[in-house]
Amino acid sequence: MRNLIALVAAGLLLPCGEALAAAGGLEGRWLTDDGKAIVDLRRCGASLCGTINEVLDRSPGVPATDIRNPTAALRTRSIVGLPILFGFRSRNGHWIDGTAYDPKSGRSYRASLDVQGNDWLKVTGCVLFICQTKTWTRRP
Repeated sequence: MRNLIALVAAGLLLPCGEALAAAGGLEGRWLTDDGKAIVDLRRCGASLCGTINEVLDRSPGVPATDIRNPTAALRTRSIVGLPILFGFRSRNGHWIDGTAYDPKSGRSYRASLDVQGNDWLKVTGCVLFICQTKTWTRRP
């Protein structure tokens, strides 16, 4: 009976353990496709999330706060530290069912993440059936 309980417990923990192990390939700092920000990807419990770690765009007029957020109370949040990727869960080596928030437009999208090799991350955002993929680059 004890062996059966141990096997059941191991079976219940395996998917979570696999998800957390898979996150190791994604965790770290990533340069966005436009080269304007570095996003820090980390585990958030059993899911994966990302925050803006650094803004590289020093052009005049680049907002320091989340001014395009549809929720007025959130428009004073700093861009640095802003959560932009959240809720991703691992399935068969892919991170799916997440949400990507674009502070440039103030819109959120259904999203997925796929690591390509060790240095490339495919970030796909979708509205209805229209999807767009961007490639991010790993940073030290």
